[in-house]
Amino acid sequence: MCWRQNRKKSCRFRPRRGPERKFVTDEIIPPRNVRHVAIIMDGNGRWATRRGLPRLVGHRKGAERVREIVDICPDIGVKYLTLYAFSTENWKRAEAEVAGLMSLFRRYILREAKRLHENRVRVRFIGDRARLDQKLIALMAQLEEKTAKNEHLNLTIALNYGGRDELTRAVRVLAEDTASGRVAPEDITEESLGFYLDTRYLPDPDLIIRTSGEQRVSNFLLWQSAYAEYEFTPTLWPDFTARAFADVVLGASTRERRFGSAAG
Repeated sequence: MCWRQNRKKSCRFRPRRGPERKFVTDEIIPPRNVRHVAIIMDGNGRWATRRGLPRLVGHRKGAERVREIVDICPDIGVKYLTLYAFSTENWKRAEAEVAGLMSLFRRYILREAKRLHENRVRVRFIGDRARLDQKLIALMAQLEEKTAKNEHLNLTIALNYGGRDELTRAVRVLAEDTASGRVAPEDITEESLGFYLDTRYLPDPDLIIRTSGEQRVSNFLLWQSAYAEYEFTPTLWPDFTARAFADVVLGASTRERRFGSAAG
């Protein structure tokens, strides 16, 4: 049965833009159990280094890949996409690379804002904004406000984000609310703590993908990933095509998720 209800014949998806013009898949039913996908976009620097290029060229290529992945999400049933763009540890990189990344983030917002809005993508940012440039913070807030009513896809970008930092900030505010009497200690539960996290408006991720062959979580969504499925692929992020993304999502949809219950 064709999953595109407005077509009677064989359903095929072409990426709206980008170099990949071949069909991603035919006659495919979007999985219902992989609605939130989070991605650790790793390998931009190595992609550039292997080609004798500056690392920032790899980051720019990676930003282009984001567009293709965002485009395909609604077509394969992904309602929420969370991207790990810059971690709290990434400040340790060379000053020139960090400055280049911040410039790239600003350019991405300016370049993509209109297109994201037209495609009904809602954009939010998570992470600690205090250390970011004021112009970048303003652009982030403007994009969030501009796309606030969109419902086609929920895109969350983790910028100056770290799982431990997020939990520390959440517990600090919760402690303040407890000390002031706004929250009773006996009312603190897993659910109530979740309201203090950056991701309080998101469901927990069903699938977390990490590119580049590294097999670690790198301080990403530590609380939220308790029951997430993981996929570690050796492909570097700039080479991780929309088709590869669709294949991983569809493959993950066949996994049995028991959330701690006994096997069937």
